[in-house]
Amino acid sequence: MFRTALRNVLAHKARLLMTVLAVMLGVAFVSGTLVFTNTISDAFQKSSAKGFDRVDVAVTSDYQDSEGDRVGKVHDLNRAVLDKSERVPGAASAIGVVQGFTAIADKDGKLIGQGFQSQGGNYWGDKDPRYPLASGHAPKGAGEILIDSETAKRAGYEVGDTVRMSVDGPVLTPKIAGIFTTDDGNVAAGGSLTLFDTATAQKQFGKAGVYDQINVTAKPGVSQAALKAELDKALPEGTVQTTTGKQLADDQAETISRSMSGMQTALLVFAGIALFVGTFIIANTFTMLVAQRTKELALMRAVGASRRQVTRSVLIEAFVVGAVAAVTGLVAGIGIGAGLRSLMGSFGATVPDGPLIIKPATIAAAFAVGILVTMLAAWLPGRRAAKIPPVAAMSSVHAKATTKSLVLRNTLGTLFSAAGIAVVLVATTMDGSDGQMPMGLGAVLLIIGVFILTPLLSRPLIAAAAPLLRAFGVAGKLARQNSVRNPRRTAATASALMIGLTLITGMTVTAGSLQQAIDKMAASAIKADYVVSMANGNPLSPDVEKKLKQTDGVTATSSMTNAVARVDGKTDEYLTGVNGAAIGELTGPKVDDGSFKVGGSQVVVDSTTAESNHWKAGSSFSVSFEDGKKERLTVAGTYESNEYLSGILLDQSTLAPHTSDPYVMKVMAKTSGGASAAAQDKLEKALDNNPAIKVQDKKDISNEIAQMFTLMLNMLYGLLAMAVIVAVLGVINTLAMSVFERSQEIGMLRAIGLDRKGIKRMVRMESLVISLFGGVLGIGLGVFFGWAAGELLASKMPTYALVLPWARMGVFLLLAATVGVLAALWPARRAARLNMLEAIKAE
Repeated sequence: MFRTALRNVLAHKARLLMTVLAVMLGVAFVSGTLVFTNTISDAFQKSSAKGFDRVDVAVTSDYQDSEGDRVGKVHDLNRAVLDKSERVPGAASAIGVVQGFTAIADKDGKLIGQGFQSQGGNYWGDKDPRYPLASGHAPKGAGEILIDSETAKRAGYEVGDTVRMSVDGPVLTPKIAGIFTTDDGNVAAGGSLTLFDTATAQKQFGKAGVYDQINVTAKPGVSQAALKAELDKALPEGTVQTTTGKQLADDQAETISRSMSGMQTALLVFAGIALFVGTFIIANTFTMLVAQRTKELALMRAVGASRRQVTRSVLIEAFVVGAVAAVTGLVAGIGIGAGLRSLMGSFGATVPDGPLIIKPATIAAAFAVGILVTMLAAWLPGRRAAKIPPVAAMSSVHAKATTKSLVLRNTLGTLFSAAGIAVVLVATTMDGSDGQMPMGLGAVLLIIGVFILTPLLSRPLIAAAAPLLRAFGVAGKLARQNSVRNPRRTAATASALMIGLTLITGMTVTAGSLQQAIDKMAASAIKADYVVSMANGNPLSPDVEKKLKQTDGVTATSSMTNAVARVDGKTDEYLTGVNGAAIGELTGPKVDDGSFKVGGSQVVVDSTTAESNHWKAGSSFSVSFEDGKKERLTVAGTYESNEYLSGILLDQSTLAPHTSDPYVMKVMAKTSGGASAAAQDKLEKALDNNPAIKVQDKKDISNEIAQMFTLMLNMLYGLLAMAVIVAVLGVINTLAMSVFERSQEIGMLRAIGLDRKGIKRMVRMESLVISLFGGVLGIGLGVFFGWAAGELLASKMPTYALVLPWARMGVFLLLAATVGVLAALWPARRAARLNMLEAIKAE
């Protein structure tokens, strides 16, 4: 049986090629993902480990109270702790580390990197071993800084240039004293690292005479554990924590590994989708191959082969095909992994140098996926072939689907579809986070149900295209008949394309609706022309609102100051201090009860907070401020919370006397002429063109929120393209094997007068109909899933409403048609070139 199976593989090399390609693409995606993520993870781990090469033990402040809870720093790392750490037996040296946010502008005055990636620190002495100098000298005094080489390259800075920068305060204009190299992860991700001398760094970051961490190096021959033990004995217990460099490196490696696992999982999900689509092709291929060898299998049964042996011979063929696909897929995957790493560089992401990592687990996964997927997909056709009675098969009486089997299939499909729709509908009534798992389950059930029902759906849907096909005469009529001749084959071919378009359409509908919801939210929640905030999310200086008020053309301003207070002596709630006289002019949330009036003891509360505390307009409650003083407040009204407004809003004059250090998160401003480039420029100049401060209009805010979704959507489009490519291979494979199967029929058509152009047109029309059938099903399912996902989002975002992207859906349908036309080129040409006499004689 093994020799027979091997002979069949060699005899059908061309027909199995597309199957090998489909499996190979899936395997390549899986192995490429593993190679890529393992390589990046290893490179970052080794790079970060280099940073700990010069740290044998790190000393940090202990933030624990007597019960072990982290509540606040109880001991500063000052010069005395540094000197004591350096003098312990076994210590060679100690460095005090200072860190903080530092925004540096490029030559156009724009912030380099994202806010959270813009960091600053201290350069220790004249030669800091952590940061090798590429040029220049160590910084001296507040007028000099060092910048990393990547930032210098991106912004075009050189030693001696003057830069604009800010450290949570006024704009500074120091000179670049030198440029250094670093393996810092933020820099690799596109951020910046700016270094001051230690005294300046402590002053700028508000840590005069204090360090964030002390790095201690051991003398030769002293282990990290021994040095840690000496430090634990020398430093007062309970005031500091000591951690070995190895432990820090291990913790960092674990963090990197966890962060990469999310990316790896996402990529593997799409690899799984490509493989799932590929299973249709494999099952289709083996179904057709088995059907073409019905007599041969019947003869094997007649001479003594058992059903199990016949099934086993088909599985052996699948094993050989899967093994070939696994080997080629693994090789291609290694290339994909290397290509993805290079692609990151082209997008501006810096990845540390390192070799490609091909783990044994990657090789095992490639072979397991390639062989198992192929054998599982081939098992059903093999089992079905083994059940055909030998006499019926040898008489060419192919076992067609019985009425009982069709009823069973359609009943099963209906049950799966109904269950899937029911679960999805129930999930739409749940809270956003609670409904995610049920909705995913419902989506899987519905897709399986539709796949099972696809043969039943193919007849009416393809029949709907009959009027269009009549325009192509006999070729169009034959194409329609061929499309519905074998509904199961048509269904399996169309389903591959359906799944890809379902996901693409669903994401497009959700993303388009989400974008509009964000725009609506920004427009309805904010009447202000501009919102001013820190680039890294830190609080603003109270001086910002003062400067804006004094700016020509500004008609109203309100800062939003956060504070926590104890309400009715029970729970802590966030309070937001606003300018009560101007807040109604700057914001416009929907008022649910009462009025939006803030002033004195009158406050407004978002509906969720009001409901949880059983408040309504007219209710009163007591608050205990951070200074311990109490005051009774009255609810003037309740409003619908949104991305910008939530919690309890009260007047600044009521909150300010109780806060020693105002936590100003943003400032809203309205200008006389509305939002314009000139007005924004005027506000930025009033704030000294500070790179640490963002001045955004409503469109900027919407774009910032939507940017993440847009980037994610574009990535998903690229990943799902793999599934569409596999679907294209499926259409080509089905048509090519269908042409071979119908050689005699095509020969007869040629003999009675259908020319080569007619044959080509017939095959192309058949491919077009099958592809459009899959496209219509995919777009329909995608719209349903997009609506369902939107219902979940609507529970968290009141402005969400379904938006159907008709233009894009038209493009997707055109894509399906294009797939059909392109996929038919080779099979149509092959059919037209058949010799009619040889084709007529073919069995």
